[in-house]
Amino acid sequence: MGPGRLSQSLLLRCRRAAAAVGAARCRGGPLSARPLSAAAVRLRAPQRPPGRGEPPRAGGGGRWKEVAGSGGDEEDEEEEEEDEAELEELLGPSPLAVGPGAQRVAVVHPAVKWGPKKPQLTRAELQIAEAVALIDTLQNWTVLEKIIIPTKNPDKKFIFGKGNFQALTEKIKKLPHVTAVFLNVERISSLTKKELEDAWGVKVFDRYTVVLHIFRCNARTKEAKLQIALAEIPLLRSNLKNDVSRLDQQRGGSRYIMGSGETFMETQNRILKEKELKIRNALEKLRRKRSLLRTQRRKREFPIISVMGYTNCGKTTLIKALTGEAGLQPRDQLFATLDITAHAGYLPSHMAVIYVDTIGFLTDLPHNLVESFSATLEEVAYSDLIVHVRDITHPETILQKATVLSVLKNLNLPSYLLDSMVEVHNKVDLIERYKPTEENALAISALHGHGLEELKEEIEKKILTATGKKILTVNINLEGPQLSWLYKEATVQEVEVMPEDGTARVKVIIGNSAFGRYRNLFPNSKIFMP
Repeated sequence: MGPGRLSQSLLLRCRRAAAAVGAARCRGGPLSARPLSAAAVRLRAPQRPPGRGEPPRAGGGGRWKEVAGSGGDEEDEEEEEEDEAELEELLGPSPLAVGPGAQRVAVVHPAVKWGPKKPQLTRAELQIAEAVALIDTLQNWTVLEKIIIPTKNPDKKFIFGKGNFQALTEKIKKLPHVTAVFLNVERISSLTKKELEDAWGVKVFDRYTVVLHIFRCNARTKEAKLQIALAEIPLLRSNLKNDVSRLDQQRGGSRYIMGSGETFMETQNRILKEKELKIRNALEKLRRKRSLLRTQRRKREFPIISVMGYTNCGKTTLIKALTGEAGLQPRDQLFATLDITAHAGYLPSHMAVIYVDTIGFLTDLPHNLVESFSATLEEVAYSDLIVHVRDITHPETILQKATVLSVLKNLNLPSYLLDSMVEVHNKVDLIERYKPTEENALAISALHGHGLEELKEEIEKKILTATGKKILTVNINLEGPQLSWLYKEATVQEVEVMPEDGTARVKVIIGNSAFGRYRNLFPNSKIFMP
């Protein structure tokens, strides 16, 4: 009898055997969607799709589930309770919180028309449109007026020249329903903020304050909330200086507190330093836990793909399209994703990979804000591949690309990650007959599925190069344990049975360490390289 395909019954037995081994290692459980920053000490593997490849393991699902380790003594439990109590204190109500009430906002953009401060790759109308999009992201916030005012130097105290400032003040005062002004600059000092509020009679927000408020509204995990609390420290210090200056004017000088030898300023600064240290320590503990998860993923040799891009470019929609994970619900708003989340998917060869969804970027994000989220972004450095998603329909798509690449370079990523990056032009369904002008860029529509197969093939090619995985064919004895082992430790692509001698040819994708273990366990197995 000539060579034929492995019988369904034998395949079924092999899969059951491998699943039994998997079940012994991983307890089953309901599908759970959690970010990588959650406290955990082991991972459950995602379920394989039917057909060739590794069989399903017990407790499968789409997104990785992180499971708290069992055991531990009473001291560990007491330490965890203390940590939880300290976290609750650190994550208490913020003195900078804007509050849940509605705001009716006038958006004011200072347009630099000439000189070194004049922005490149954009224009004032597009910049104020992005500022409006930021306000529209917030629930119960409404834009009532958009105002573009020219300025020579946006860094001066009142942003505008005397004449333009007076004209702007009169215009704002003629808007009786406005409750706040969003001044579209990176950051203003607390002193300038107070004087502007006194002049205009309403609250004044800068980009730092608005973006921080959006982050605060969207934060779901403790890590995200801690990073926001860390980003608030510079603002609290700035406000403190302003408060002390005002108190000094009222009292006629600094006052010592209750004979402690400390001035009010010194006491508040010490409290802020202690709070900052506690936040950084709490983030470091979470970072160590995430490092443990990363180590466990490395042991399983699942390639990791970080999906990055400007905010609202369609990263989450793309990951949903690549993984088929129904639980993912993309939102058409800025900064909908603040936490690193991991999602299992499969490439054309049925190789299992992990797609990592990351925080989006924004032009003119203050350095302190980016720095506060460095713990989240460090996960990117441990990826095998970066996919850069661009909203190719956006009028500022070139500026957005430059913004993302600038942030990535500042993260000190390995050069091979930047060199191998896959650039994806998303939302091409909105442009008739679109063709990328950039070399090696791929045109897709994550929403409608256009171009996804080509993208998966490109990702697979880059992953094989980055991870050093091999595609090879091995001869196995069907009565031995090799087939079950390969299903468990590698990606089985094809099984061709030789019934006359009870052997089979198995085509697999296998990592370096797994390949080394296979050769040690089965030294007599014949191996064919392509």
